[in-house]
Order: sequence, then structure tokens, then C-alpha cells
Amino acid sequence: MASSLQYFLFSTLLLFFSTSLAEQSFRPKALVIPVSKDHSTLQYITTINQRTPSLSIDLVLDVGGQFLWVDCENNYVSSTYRPARCHSAQCSLARASGCGDCFSAPRPGCNNNTCGVSPDNTVTHTATGGEIAQDVVSVQSTNGSNPSRVVTVPKFIFSCAPTSLLEGLASGVVGMAGLGRTRIGLPSQFAAAFSLNRKFAICLSSSTTAMGVVFFGDGPYVFLPRIDVSQSLQYTPLFINPVSTASAFTQGEPSAEYFIGVKSIQINDTTVSINTKLLSIDKNGVGGTKISTVNPYTVLESSIYKAVTRAFVTAASARNITRVAGVAPFDTCFNANSILGTRLGASVPTIKLVLQNKNVIWRIFGANSMVQVSDEVLCLAFVNGGSNPGTSIVIGGRQLEDNLIQFDLATSRLGFSSTLLGRQTTCANFNFTSVA
Repeated sequence: MASSLQYFLFSTLLLFFSTSLAEQSFRPKALVIPVSKDHSTLQYITTINQRTPSLSIDLVLDVGGQFLWVDCENNYVSSTYRPARCHSAQCSLARASGCGDCFSAPRPGCNNNTCGVSPDNTVTHTATGGEIAQDVVSVQSTNGSNPSRVVTVPKFIFSCAPTSLLEGLASGVVGMAGLGRTRIGLPSQFAAAFSLNRKFAICLSSSTTAMGVVFFGDGPYVFLPRIDVSQSLQYTPLFINPVSTASAFTQGEPSAEYFIGVKSIQINDTTVSINTKLLSIDKNGVGGTKISTVNPYTVLESSIYKAVTRAFVTAASARNITRVAGVAPFDTCFNANSILGTRLGASVPTIKLVLQNKNVIWRIFGANSMVQVSDEVLCLAFVNGGSNPGTSIVIGGRQLEDNLIQFDLATSRLGFSSTLLGRQTTCANFNFTSVA
């Protein structure tokens, strides 16, 4: 029954975007957008074109965000902006049941007889009300190896937000790009507009001076020197948390974020003793493991954190790695001179997330587990999330960098490469400089 409903909803979205298809004879196989890492906030920033005349806008990338939201208060000018009228198809797709009026002069974000949602700044955990609207969005297509011609969605659904919601976000951004599991998340809208497979993949660069990439649609995902990473993925099921994890939500609304099933954690080949009940999502939506691009580092529930760091320190000591005082926000730090370097990063104990069985393991090597805080100090890039977090394990940006992560919405599974450094490439090696 659930799958039938999902098919119906996706078909509705497909019909809604039929205008996009009719206006474009070129059918892309996939789309591509760049991702950079902001030095000061460690947020991941992407760029798309929106509005008429077309304007390049920077957005914080939120892999679990519900939809695209944009500041409409500060100089939003577009001849193709259209607010979503009450009870319209756009309102239905956005699950926006309420209707309202605006008691000032009409402008983007302030119109009468419109429906609204709750745009969410997931960095500061702040939500507010926002008008649902549609406008032109343009991105580049790709053959998987290079960017190709620009394609356009004439009626891309998004939410307006007040300028105040930008607080805590990187300088220069005008909103957030939500890739979450909703009908108006970027993956669903792009898939419907261009009849793409309902998949997307992220590959975040560890460098603040080189771009990573997001693909919408199926592979190949080719990185220099001509390595198709899509051919070497492991897969694990994606789970739906039945309780929303957004800052504001309605009763019965599921989470838009992506959860996976971690069964155990190992340091090298030794299983860490933890309360495994914390690894499952309970009836209140608490627990489990999710993927996040707004958390710069992996966050662990307090008892899990203490057990993992204790085991890591023991294994590091066996390698004659010298522990030193912590450097906020990290507690577990080491003398950098006592750690050797390898092509997989610092030579430290390997952290393994064991998934649905012992043969499916997400391996976290030194390049992803450690962060250099000074010339003399390396720290374990995991932080203590306290004793009552909403989610027990949040896999953060540092642990995702130079890994290709594919989200398959149709089959509800996640593909992951583990580090690309072992394959002599990185997420910065997509060839943006050459056009197909």
C-alpha cells in the first residue's frame, strides 16, 4: 500500500513537471552541481541559477533538508516568481495544508491566498514560516565525466524565508538546498522534471580550495584519471524514521533525513562494547544513525562516544601514538609527531561501522577520522553529543569527505565507496573544466 502511494505521489510530481519536459527537446541523463567547503564555518556550499533574469545563488547543502528555501526579503527580483495559491498542486506536493494572507504590499514571500511551510535552518535548529512559490531553476547536465549543457526547470517549487533565517550560515549564501526524502526536495523535483532515475550522489572535497560534486540521476560518476566510482560501491538499506527530525513539523510527518542501520562499531577488528538498543530507532523516532552534511564532524551519543574513544586510545597506544590534551571541540588528541602518514591519511586505528552483516563495512581511515588542529596536534574528529540526543550516531561531513555516497530513493538503499584515496582519486577530481 505504501509503495502504491509513493508511486501515485511521484506520478503527480511527474505530471506537474510535464511542462518542463515539453519545453526541452534535450533530455539529460544526469545533472551536476558543484560543492565547495567554506573555510570559516566548514559548511558545504553549492551554486544553482534561479529567477528571471537568471541569477547565480549560493546555498548551504543539506543532504537531509526538506526542500530548497531562499531569502525572499532581501532583493528577490524575478519576473517568473509565482506564489502557490491555496489548495493548488504545489501546495499539495509541499504538504502545505494551511492558507494565509500577507498584510503588506505584495512581493516575493508576501502574497494573499497562499500556502506556507516551515523552512528550517538545520545549522541553528531554527524554523519559521515561509510562502511556497515556484520559479525558474537552471543547472548543468552531465554525461558522468564532464558538465554539459544547461537545462532548466521552469516551475521549481521552493519556500521563501526571511533574511533572519540566514543567521549562522556561511557568508554570502541566500538559503539552503535540501536533498531530503520529500516530494519537493531537489532530487525528487529534478527526477520528475527530466525523467531521471530517482538517485543522487554526493562527493564532498576535503579541501577548501577545490570543488566537490553532487550528481542527480544514475552513474557513471567519473573522476580523474577516468575512474568510474559507481562501479565499486557497497550497498546498505536506507530506513525511514517515522517521526520528523525537523525543527518544526506536523504530527505524523516522517523524517526527510537518511538513516542507515549500523549494527556495531569496531576499532581495527575489535568490536566496541556499546548499548546496541541505541542503534535502533524507537517508536518516538529517537536513536539510529543518519547522514548529515550540516554537522562538520560525526556526533555520537555520550556512552557510545566514551566507549569508542576509549577503544581508539587503547589501540593508538599500542602503536606508540602519544595522547595529548584535548582541543575544543575534541577531547581525544595526539602528538602529530608520533603518527606516521600514509596515502589514506594519518596511520591510526581504523574505525569500522558494521552494517547489515559482517561483510558490509564502512571503513573510516585516518584521512576521515582525524583532523589537524595545529602543527603538533591531531585530534579524533568525533564529538560528544550528550546523553539524550535525538539520533545516536550522526555521520558528519569530515567522515563523508572523499567518499562517494549514493542515495537511491526508488529502492531505498545507500551506496558508499569508503575512501577514494585508496583508488588514487578524490572528490575534487571531477572534471568541471571540460565541457562534454
